[in-house]
Amino acid sequence: MATAQKADSENDSDGEISEDPERQALDYVSRVLGNLALQGRVQQTPQTLPMEVQDNIQHEGLDLKKSPVTGDHGEISSMLLRLPLELILHIMSFLDPRFILSVLPLVCRTLRDVVADKVMWRLRVQRNIGTNFPVVEQETFEWPAACIELEEQLSKWSDNGKKAEYFSLSDGHFAPVDSVLLLEKGSLCLSGSRDRNVILWDLKNLGQKEETVNFKVLGTSRTGTHTGWAWTLAACGNQVCSGSWDSTMKIWDIAADGQQLAEIRGRAAILSLAYLPDILVAGTYDKRVSVFDPRAAHPLIKSRKLHSSPVLSLAADDRYILSSGEDRTLVVFDRRTNTVLQTIKMGFYLFCMSYELPQLWAGNSQGLIQVYENHGGKFQHLRSFDVGHTSQITGILHSAGALYTTSTDKTVKVHIPTDPPRTICTLTQSYLVSGIDVSGNTIAAASGEQTVVIWRFPK
Repeated sequence: MATAQKADSENDSDGEISEDPERQALDYVSRVLGNLALQGRVQQTPQTLPMEVQDNIQHEGLDLKKSPVTGDHGEISSMLLRLPLELILHIMSFLDPRFILSVLPLVCRTLRDVVADKVMWRLRVQRNIGTNFPVVEQETFEWPAACIELEEQLSKWSDNGKKAEYFSLSDGHFAPVDSVLLLEKGSLCLSGSRDRNVILWDLKNLGQKEETVNFKVLGTSRTGTHTGWAWTLAACGNQVCSGSWDSTMKIWDIAADGQQLAEIRGRAAILSLAYLPDILVAGTYDKRVSVFDPRAAHPLIKSRKLHSSPVLSLAADDRYILSSGEDRTLVVFDRRTNTVLQTIKMGFYLFCMSYELPQLWAGNSQGLIQVYENHGGKFQHLRSFDVGHTSQITGILHSAGALYTTSTDKTVKVHIPTDPPRTICTLTQSYLVSGIDVSGNTIAAASGEQTVVIWRFPK
């Protein structure tokens, strides 16, 4: 096994990287993030499917022309249920979706069947947003959960973010912040900075008294958490990994107040991470994607040079590892067969990715969102969206009912993930924004102003 691992690591070796890491980092930022405005970008018109209308929806058991009263063992005696189903659905559209899911199924079997049918939720979404949704729909798509998230997203940001409390955490870092990570439903926040530190922020009392926003610099070294820029963060449960330009990855136990559990030394600067229960994946400046087991005495499992330039972003699950390089390729690696399934060549690079099988949403160097869909193990380009960013997208988070993007154009944009996405709020900052994370009612952004920016909605 050890021999195979060694061969896997060395087959495509191109020697140790000897260049000064600080010079590498400065050159990288100038090259990859230096353009604050795009000149001559090709405008891409989003490809859209024909508008779905109510008459074309497959009703799968719900007949909108009939009353749902079926003699349900005397349970349905209410006059409400004698109304046409169209009217019942209209009445239900005024009810909170969480109430519909939790209470109405307990009333009678007829309402339970209505609530369980995805047609009701599709109609509700169509009525609320009036456009194509979702961009990628699979058989297991959770319509109720997506509807809830969509409606909450629209409600929260309906006044351009005025409902949210705004905070700027500026007391911890003394250099630009490049990564943020929210934990424990937004009560904790980690940030990595070019000051070489990773800071753990306690947000539990945020907004009550400013002086009670406690923070802790992780690590015990006087020089900081790392000896190079703390560039990327990834979490798996209560464990967090920080990756640095000093070529190290450090594992921290957040449940133990940020105690260091391990340190893994790589070959080159760590630019991107993906942390799963069984593996830690790192993308590095020396064009490699490496897989580690942080629990092992010798953590390295495999290391492959999958790109011809530095690896900018990563995503992974139990089947695939997706990596994007500055060489403008997207590589799909199959963990089970230990082979490269696909190398997709692009006219741009993907700087950030948000992935949940079967779809990948990514932000590119031209300020556009790219959407890919997995078809039988092959990722196909599905859509290209222009959401209004004027320079490269540095952060992206996609879920069933929400979409967030950040950019070097100094904006955070909030969207609903329709086809095409609808931007519902633009938050303009004083400096470029390097990344974003969302958990519960809390949104955190990494700012070039040496700060962590927080938006929090009242519960």
